Amino acid sequence: MADVVIPRSRALAREERRRRLGPLSALTHVALLVWTVLVVVPIVWTFLASVKSEDEIFGDAWSLPASLRLDNWARAWEQAHIGQYMINSIVVVAFGTFGTMLFGSMAAYVLARYRFRGNRSIYLLFVSGLAFPVYLALTPLFFVVQNMGAVPVIGPYIGLNTHGGLVLVYIAYSLPFTVFFLAAFFRTLPGAVAEAAFVDGASHARVFFQIMLPMAKPGIVSVTIFNVLGQWNQYQLPLVLLNSDRDKWVLTQGIADISTAAGYDADWSALFAALSMAILPMLIVYTLFQSQIQKGLTAGALK
Repeated sequence: MADVVIPRSRALAREERRRRLGPLSALTHVALLVWTVLVVVPIVWTFLASVKSEDEIFGDAWSLPASLRLDNWARAWEQAHIGQYMINSIVVVAFGTFGTMLFGSMAAYVLARYRFRGNRSIYLLFVSGLAFPVYLALTPLFFVVQNMGAVPVIGPYIGLNTHGGLVLVYIAYSLPFTVFFLAAFFRTLPGAVAEAAFVDGASHARVFFQIMLPMAKPGIVSVTIFNVLGQWNQYQLPLVLLNSDRDKWVLTQGIADISTAAGYDADWSALFAALSMAILPMLIVYTLFQSQIQKGLTAGALK
């Protein structure tokens, strides 16, 4: 009986929403359809162009390739050093995301669950970073990282043209959104479980890492994916902080370099192959964790 009632209740609720929205429901579907076309068509075209010859790309852009030119991918991977740039991006984004989630979750938890003088001011200071464009900070960041490189012991690892310096900037750049999102999520978690753990003698660190953090898993996963996407696609920060050592370039810099060279060498097939390599990992990540992202975005609103 329950198996019959639940689908019917869902269908009735869906019908009630359609009746309440009226014409707005149809407009919403049309807008979503247009948005889907605007997003999917360029991605599909990029993947098709990556296995075409240059004559096919400029001849009939919407035609299917006569044969799969996989040598475009090999040429982009080896001759344009996309493989090395992708490894650099994976390393930088992995450490940047780990640091962002570690420090961001701890800061958000303290700001959300503890009351102390200056709590609100610190939270607003974090949130204000969302309104500060990164373009305005490029010059100050350059000199800050340059001065950090002058420190005798750690300078060679966190100065200019180092992955460590870029990771630190990625963490600082991603913390405002992470704290803003997770602080709101931590406020929705029940406090009775934490209070019971404190009564049993658990420390604040143990309560956070073993109790509260697993309970916040949907929100953690969602923010992690957003940080991975944002740091993977970042271009301005690597361009400023990794400006001279090509061996330490990340993927976006490598693709931009191919784009510049394509104006002279006309190797557009390799350019689209490199773009496909950059798109494919993030497409896979988002597809695999799509349900977790949706749960994380709606969990806080439903509690």
